[in-house]
Amino acid sequence: MCGGFTCSKNALIALNILYVLVGFLLIGVGVYGRAASIVTNLPIIGGILACGIILILISMLGLAGAIKHHQVMLFFYMIILFLLFLIQFSIACSCLAVNSEQQKHFAEEGWNRVPVDIKKEVQDTFLCCGFNSTTTDDHPSCEIVNRSCCFDSKINECSCMPCLPVLEDKINYAFKLCGGIGLFFSFTEFVGVWLTVRYRNQKDPRGLPSAFL
Repeated sequence: MCGGFTCSKNALIALNILYVLVGFLLIGVGVYGRAASIVTNLPIIGGILACGIILILISMLGLAGAIKHHQVMLFFYMIILFLLFLIQFSIACSCLAVNSEQQKHFAEEGWNRVPVDIKKEVQDTFLCCGFNSTTTDDHPSCEIVNRSCCFDSKINECSCMPCLPVLEDKINYAFKLCGGIGLFFSFTEFVGVWLTVRYRNQKDPRGLPSAFL
């Protein structure tokens, strides 16, 4: 079994390199989630994005602590990584627990909150008109997008479908993607905490005994 000082050190270095890659992956997922749900501006997706950035910064601290076997760096790295695990695990579970009705509620709140130019961008991007068929909220004119939707029909007899049905699948996919990836990689952070505790309590055979041991 790999339990020596050198093995633990190399494993921790490799794990932190993985964390850097995971951090960039979480950032990419968060950016995709935000782009896929333009009008919602969801704080959960923002949380995934923030976790990715924080994970990269923590990984730099972990790499430095692992290479130098620095007790103080490793201690703070261990504590921060455990807190990040709790936050990321909670956010990922929240993403997976959100049902379709809650997603629609978030989308409606976001639509009512954003300015008219963002609504116009959504309508032009997804070729839709208004939020849904049951509301008469203020939205930009649909005359231009209706021409794209109804190019083979008379404009006054046809209109684009509401934006909610068009965005619904994209928002749901963004939630599931953020939740699934966040949940999977949160457990690797717990492994990192365990490995750091083990590594801190091992003596460097090439150096003087640590003052913390």
